[in-house]
Amino acid sequence: MYKKAYGIIETLAPLHVGAAAGEESGNLNLIFRDQFTQTGIIAGSSIRGRFRADMREADKGSENTWYGHESVEGRPDGGTTEAIVKFEYASLVWLPVFCPGQPVVWISCPRLLKRYKLITGSTDAIPKPYTSAKTLRGRQISDRGTAKQILFFNLGFMEIEHQIEAEAMQKWIPKGVDLAVESLVVVGDNDIAMLHDMALYRQSRIKMMDDMKKVDGGAFFNVEALPEGSVLIFPIALKELGWKPFGDRASQDMYFGGLESVGFGRCNVTLAGEYQ
Repeated sequence: MYKKAYGIIETLAPLHVGAAAGEESGNLNLIFRDQFTQTGIIAGSSIRGRFRADMREADKGSENTWYGHESVEGRPDGGTTEAIVKFEYASLVWLPVFCPGQPVVWISCPRLLKRYKLITGSTDAIPKPYTSAKTLRGRQISDRGTAKQILFFNLGFMEIEHQIEAEAMQKWIPKGVDLAVESLVVVGDNDIAMLHDMALYRQSRIKMMDDMKKVDGGAFFNVEALPEGSVLIFPIALKELGWKPFGDRASQDMYFGGLESVGFGRCNVTLAGEYQ
């Protein structure tokens, strides 16, 4: 019988988890995406690799116990063992998007919140599409005497069809995450992909020639990343209790993905559930 836990990831810098620089066609380095919502994810293997590497530095040898022994050359069985701790991929819970007049709102959709609900064991009803708290600071327009809340994005506007009490929206903010209820909006599953692409951090990277201030023409690529302030969740299953990757603390800063040396990938990870 597996024990259930989960982790909450808050990005403190742009986060790129995908192909390495220059590997993709056209030198466009895309992030991994969920096949249904087309929103960014962190693969379970990436999460496991970071936890494994950090434990190897802090307590060398114990990483093989918790995360499985790596393969050993020359052994008939390969030398691998089953991991005690098992990770699944991290999906978005809330994603910050620039919105003139706000200036930022955090968006989610029913499909993403459904996974969050399943992982956390929540019993609350998932908000309907185009729902916000009553405290949302949108622009009001009048339609036949009825006031409506409107949010304006770079590619158009969105009408808020439902507004609920702030306490009801607060339940969808993971514990320990500092988000303002009045900035949260649940959008439709059909719209999340377009808004997600509007929110991504994008950067063009170059390499200068060693002997002059001139761009090396063969070293140019574009990279995209989840923006700072994104909130993700990933489930954890454990065959045994006693796992303490952060010692006696419940949270710690960790790095995920690539381009760490130029300021990408710094996140705060908080563990919850039955794991110690």
